[in-house]
Amino acid sequence: MPEAHDALDALLDLLDLERIERDIFRGQSRSAVVPRVFGGQVAAQALVAAGRTVPEDRLAHSLHAYFLRAGDPGAPIVYTVDRIRDGRSFTTRRVVAVQHGQPIFHLSASFQTYEEGLEHQDEMPAAPDPESLPTAAEMLPRHLPEHVAQRLIEARAAVDLRYADVPPWGSVGEPREPRSQVWFRTNGKLADDPLLHVCLATYVSDMTLLDSVLLAHGRGGWAVGDVVGASLDHAMWFHRPFRADEWLLYDQESPSASGGRGLGQARIYTQDGKLAISVIQEGVVRVPRG
Repeated sequence: MPEAHDALDALLDLLDLERIERDIFRGQSRSAVVPRVFGGQVAAQALVAAGRTVPEDRLAHSLHAYFLRAGDPGAPIVYTVDRIRDGRSFTTRRVVAVQHGQPIFHLSASFQTYEEGLEHQDEMPAAPDPESLPTAAEMLPRHLPEHVAQRLIEARAAVDLRYADVPPWGSVGEPREPRSQVWFRTNGKLADDPLLHVCLATYVSDMTLLDSVLLAHGRGGWAVGDVVGASLDHAMWFHRPFRADEWLLYDQESPSASGGRGLGQARIYTQDGKLAISVIQEGVVRVPRG
């Protein structure tokens, strides 16, 4: 299993896209827990591509994305950026990710120059101290077969992700309130580039958001194979500055599941209580047939 700092370096290399042309970039992939490219990786790489065509003083404030096809982890992904708008305060970019001649992902992102404005936010919910919670290496083997636990630990080795409560695969057959909390931060310090922190939060945001859907039905999820699922769309709003190498609370819930789909919504807070990010995702959540 890779050391944490080696895993983070590998992830940062993954996000350091090759520039092929002015607005065309190429990224590599790595194997995920499931036999397709991890959605958070594609979203983060697409945001890197968009951000590299935007002036440094314009920060990402929102993204809206659709997962169109499963990505092939054995092939590179080409990201083409369309410069939709360059206004006085806002910049808009559209990114299409292509593999084998077909689009697999589409993202629209908006960037803004800093301005002063009205301020309010919801209070941060109660949550345990992240340092009091077990690490993934300590928690996952308690609830999963060894080979599955190891795959998950390796896939998430760049991130210190700690569940505030028992995860879905630890309470199979026991429906619970459709709410989940995790603390996360990268396993190592990052450079001060704001785009990098936003992209890493985007990467992590796809790891656990649909857990709350599973909790409502006592399902363990992809790790134990009692549901089949995939992300369909993903939206994020970046409200306030944050660092992805410092603890962030990912407070998640599911208001609805129907029609073979489940909806997750969440807020991400800094450890000192600032609302940094809002997230919404819908995914396919199907019970396997016989």
